[in-house]
Amino acid sequence: MTLQNSEFSAGTALEEARLALQRQLDSQKTQKQRNTLGQFATPTGLASQILAYAKTLIPPTERISFLDPAIGTGSFYSALKHHFEDERISKAEGFEIDPHYAEPSVNFWHSSGLRMRVADFTIAEAPLGADKPNLIICNPPYVRHHHLDSSAKARLGERAAVSVGIAVSGLAGLYCYFMAIAHTWLADDGLAGWLIPSEFMDVNYGGFVRKYLTDCVELIRLHRFDPTELQFGDAQVSSVVVWFRKRRPSPSHVAELTYGGDLFTPLHARSVPVEELRASDKWSGLAQGLRREDSKLRLSDLFQIKRGLATGDNKFFVLSEEQAFDLRLPRRYLRPVLPSPRYLASDTVDSDAEGLPLLTPRRLLVDCNLSEEELPQASPELAEYFQKGRKRALETYLCSRRTPWYSQEQRPPAPIVCTYMGRGLESRERPFRFILNRSKATALNVYLMLYPTMRLREAMILDPSLIERIWRSLNQTPPSVLLGEGRVYGGGLYKMEPKELANLPIDQMLISLGEHKSMAETQRELFPRLVA
Repeated sequence: MTLQNSEFSAGTALEEARLALQRQLDSQKTQKQRNTLGQFATPTGLASQILAYAKTLIPPTERISFLDPAIGTGSFYSALKHHFEDERISKAEGFEIDPHYAEPSVNFWHSSGLRMRVADFTIAEAPLGADKPNLIICNPPYVRHHHLDSSAKARLGERAAVSVGIAVSGLAGLYCYFMAIAHTWLADDGLAGWLIPSEFMDVNYGGFVRKYLTDCVELIRLHRFDPTELQFGDAQVSSVVVWFRKRRPSPSHVAELTYGGDLFTPLHARSVPVEELRASDKWSGLAQGLRREDSKLRLSDLFQIKRGLATGDNKFFVLSEEQAFDLRLPRRYLRPVLPSPRYLASDTVDSDAEGLPLLTPRRLLVDCNLSEEELPQASPELAEYFQKGRKRALETYLCSRRTPWYSQEQRPPAPIVCTYMGRGLESRERPFRFILNRSKATALNVYLMLYPTMRLREAMILDPSLIERIWRSLNQTPPSVLLGEGRVYGGGLYKMEPKELANLPIDQMLISLGEHKSMAETQRELFPRLVA
């Protein structure tokens, strides 16, 4: 089947009417309200594509008992009715917790055969035996963990554990619990298609979903859309469609991983043994062949990597030199800090004789650990400045939990920093920039800071050019290798966490540095495992 043959025209009277209802109901809520509740309706074309693909996985004589645990106004049910004949649909049921969407949808579908339940799916009791659905299609609410209170997490976690026997991380979003709880609803050998955020493929708290898909069900296919091609016009989220059957996978089971394009015409495709999936804690690059390199050595063998410091309120704590001068703040309470990467035209930061970065404008961090009792005597000007900003700053999470509230993390200057995130590869060949910092400037949490290990520092004393050559080699790291360790979000936003950067393979980098005899000798002293 081609995509063209599977398309569901929004011009049909039924779908046009449903879309009009959807637009009307969406317009009555703010974007913030919908974000908090994770209410992002599945676009017509995508819903159609998913149901068309489901049809290729179901025997033509099999009757359908359909369930959508988060049905909204019914985009998937509308597509189901388009792609499956009425006589094949034995039962259809949907849950919607928000009466704002549910009650109008009950009226809209009242004569269609759909049973709309205005209820919370996560607390409903699953049917028994033959009453279980054999087709679950769902775009669950994308509610982030910080919008779930502790009691809700405890209840959801308990139900998930009972359903699949796997603990769900407290950092997981609501969609993870939906998948777990729906497991008890699905009939044995039944088919499920879930449209969910792709973040689970790489993050630690996505471990539950990865384990569920490799141990509890037979994963058929995982299709990841290109993150730069957002599937939802009102949400910056990278999406994936997961297909599986409710049965245990055989030891030799192979799943299909596809990337880009659409379900019927992906740009990349690979058949991946489930054992390989179990052994990998990052799945995002597998379909594209971006395999993580086997390596004896990782970047953590050379550097301790930390995120740059978080001030709690950059507008208050980071000032220009002119602002600090006008406020008459003492120099001893000001530290130079690197500006945002977008203000760095070069990948090197040079310094003056005092170690201050040769940048215009120069940014300074207000940094003082004196108590609020000591401060007025030490610096009346700084005490006055802090007093003016105290109320606003204490409303922030970090400042409200520090003593004193204006104290800063200790992050000494690092000789190399790496950008924490980058937007797409179209405008830049490298998704992340490594910047050589020759100054005494520290960095904020838009950077990762690379601090040489003791053994590397000893080698740098013998060879002062070593750090610059390492920096050049890092900037020559192939994007595929960097992306194999990092992660990508909707809109092509690439991110790298400290542990992910620490895991970067460096064997090839050290071999290239070892072309010089002096480096080769140093390398033997530093890394005997490499030449053993």
